[in-house]
Amino acid sequence: MKARLLGATLCLYALSAHAELGINVYGLSYHLDQDKAKELGVDNQVNPGLGVRWRERKTDWDWFADAGFYRDSGRHTAKLAGGGALWHATERVRLGGALALLNSKTYNGGKSFIAPLPVAAYEWGRVTLNAVYMPKVHEVNDINTFGFWLTVWLR
Repeated sequence: MKARLLGATLCLYALSAHAELGINVYGLSYHLDQDKAKELGVDNQVNPGLGVRWRERKTDWDWFADAGFYRDSGRHTAKLAGGGALWHATERVRLGGALALLNSKTYNGGKSFIAPLPVAAYEWGRVTLNAVYMPKVHEVNDINTFGFWLTVWLR
């Protein structure tokens, strides 16, 4: 419910500002310790899901907010909402970070939590390839993992 409310709020804000709205199409994950991931039952590397992204472009930075859901590495539905900033490292490469509110039975014993996450992106016109690094953090996430998804811009 909170993710829907956030999504609706982002849609309304995007209409009233010089911002862009996109659809996140989740994705894939890669676990750095494949054997441990398999042992723990968190080895699912195909993570389909959908979300929404709001983006405000500035000269050297993109500010963004996301809300969505996906099938996580433990084969549970993960819900997320958060925001952050991406610095324009080159014409197409973006580097930055986000604060994400996550909820899934797979992580943190099923309790919601907020995590700071490094994010990178590559711009291809109407499509952005996104990557996130989710580090191993005791009792929250047992495996260092990379996540990948696309944002399709609705312009």
